[in-house]
Amino acid sequence: MNSAKPEPKPEPKPEPTSDLAQQIADASLLRGTFTLRSGRTSTYYLDKYKFSTKPHILAKLAPILADTIAQIETQIGPITRLAGAELGGIPLVTIASMQTGKPAIFIRNAKKDYGTAKQVEGDVHEGDVVIFIEDVATTGGQALEAVEILKSMGATVPAIISVIDRQEGARENIEAAGVAFHALFTKHDLGVQD
Repeated sequence: MNSAKPEPKPEPKPEPTSDLAQQIADASLLRGTFTLRSGRTSTYYLDKYKFSTKPHILAKLAPILADTIAQIETQIGPITRLAGAELGGIPLVTIASMQTGKPAIFIRNAKKDYGTAKQVEGDVHEGDVVIFIEDVATTGGQALEAVEILKSMGATVPAIISVIDRQEGARENIEAAGVAFHALFTKHDLGVQD
């Protein structure tokens, strides 16, 4: 009788980010003429819903988001909650919450005019340290609006993580507001050249 214990299976390694960047580009990169939320016109558009609705992409993004959150925690200390804005940020903050065990907060674009009339869903407490997770950052305007909402509720938001940085001023604007900015991918990683 063999009493040797079976060898443990190695943990699956996260997919190389260049492969994931290509998958995100294949799913979401559109060419043409598009008006962005900022009002700018662009010759390309990153349709966040084309990648944030694909389970195989979300499954690969989750550990990368969790690793980024862990890196931020080693620099600044414990993070108590994660936040994302409707609609594109909701699946991203959900997968990050599931991967890290940290509670999620959902921020509406505007207060609802029925029921509890809330703009923020989920618990936010005075002194909470919140990381905001964004899908695509262009100028950083929507993310900074969400940061102000969270601050008005007593939270601090030391950092924003964006899955994609279009490299059109988001980093500069966010850092000028005193918030650290982390991007998992840039437009160049997705094959977009100036």
